[in-house]
Amino acid sequence: MTVTPASPDIRHFRTLFISDVHLGSRAAKAGFLIDFLRHHEAETIVLVGDIVDGWRLKRNWYWPQAFNDVTQKLLRKARKGTRIIYIPGNHDEFLRDFPGMHFGGVEVAERIIHEAADGRRYLVLHGDEFDVVVRHARIVAYLGDWAYDAAIAINVVFAAIRRKLGLPYWSFSSWAKQQVKTAVNFIGEFQKVVAEEARRNGADGVICGHIHHAVITEIDGIRYINSGDWVESCTAIAEHHDGTMELITWQRMASAPVEMLPVSRRELAVDVREPVDAEAA
Repeated sequence: MTVTPASPDIRHFRTLFISDVHLGSRAAKAGFLIDFLRHHEAETIVLVGDIVDGWRLKRNWYWPQAFNDVTQKLLRKARKGTRIIYIPGNHDEFLRDFPGMHFGGVEVAERIIHEAADGRRYLVLHGDEFDVVVRHARIVAYLGDWAYDAAIAINVVFAAIRRKLGLPYWSFSSWAKQQVKTAVNFIGEFQKVVAEEARRNGADGVICGHIHHAVITEIDGIRYINSGDWVESCTAIAEHHDGTMELITWQRMASAPVEMLPVSRRELAVDVREPVDAEAA
């Protein structure tokens, strides 16, 4: 069923891919996501894992009204005809016990094959099963999670200062991760392994999340797409009705007056025939 846009300000897509929202974490930018969902409609929305952060909720319960608003917004879209598929990640792994189940119109699946409008087949999964640290050294993963919380806390302070100075949002944690990624060489290896999994499944590409690094690129003939996150970069992947994939970065604040809201910054509009690395855009 096609969802008809209610306003000329609303963009309509065939599919939206959203991951790593981390509801339950103080770093989750629920306001940004609500605003994004208000301005974007799709026939299908795929939630690519870590939408709810069970790890943090176990340590310290944090669930403000904004998190309920995100949940209700998605359920409302489902009631109006949007197909919503939830692929659990490692932070919301409790949902992996319910593959094939429906909750309020939301389907739960371990992974799916998504056939795009141009005929390309994409393996869609969260990606944590290819993270050696998460799979084989959970205590290290938890320590890394704690360090990430610290970086996010610094990020909150930076954001508040920049907001008071009238400067645009800038992510300290994303910048810090970018500085060390060459040394640890984790992101590149993760991408190669996930792309190879797509090849083993007979797919033309893969769409995943997990590492909070949004990109559309080509790896050895396989299209690799990562939807990023909603704690640092506020990104999503949108499939147009012709199969073109677009990486959108959303930098609006739902609570701000309309006249103060910057226009959506579309980092990358990629035609599937011309693979581009989003980092180079």
